[in-house]
Amino acid sequence: MGSEGSRVVVPRNFRLLEELERGEKGIGDGTVSYGMDDADDIYMRSWTGTIIGPHNTVHEGRIYQLKLFCDMDYPEKPPTVRFQTRINMTCVNQETGLVEPGLFPMLANWQREYTMEDILTSLKKEMASPQNRKLYQPTTEGNEEQRVEQKGLMLRCAIL
Repeated sequence: MGSEGSRVVVPRNFRLLEELERGEKGIGDGTVSYGMDDADDIYMRSWTGTIIGPHNTVHEGRIYQLKLFCDMDYPEKPPTVRFQTRINMTCVNQETGLVEPGLFPMLANWQREYTMEDILTSLKKEMASPQNRKLYQPTTEGNEEQRVEQKGLMLRCAIL
C-alpha cells in the first residue's frame, strides 16, 4: 500500500486544466482574472491575466494586462510573468515589463502548489504595499500604455 508521507503529484496538463476551469469561473471580487491566450496551444503555455488596481493607491481605476508563460516544467518551476501594460513597481523591469523573479518573493520562493491565481493576487497585494502604492505611474493617454512585442528595436520619434 501507500506510505504515510507520500502524496499524489497531479500531471502538468491536468493541473493547467484545473487552473483554466477556475479562471473561467472568475476569482473572488473580480479584480483579478486569467485565461488561455491561445486556445489552439495544446501545451497550454500562453496565458493572459488582468489585474484591476487596488483602491487607495495610484493604481486605483487602472486595468493591467499581463502575459504568463508556463513552460513545460510548470508547475515545478514558476511561469514567466510580464506586464503588457506599463507599470512602475519595484519588482517589474521598466523596459520589458518582466516581473523579476529575484525581486518578487512568490517567484523567488516558488512552490509547486502555487498557481497563476496566486501570482496575480500577490501582484495586486504588492501594488498596495508601502513601496509601490504611491509610485509615479506612466501616463495612460492614447495607446502608448500598451507594450509592443517586437523582435529588434522599437524607435519612438517625437516632433516638438
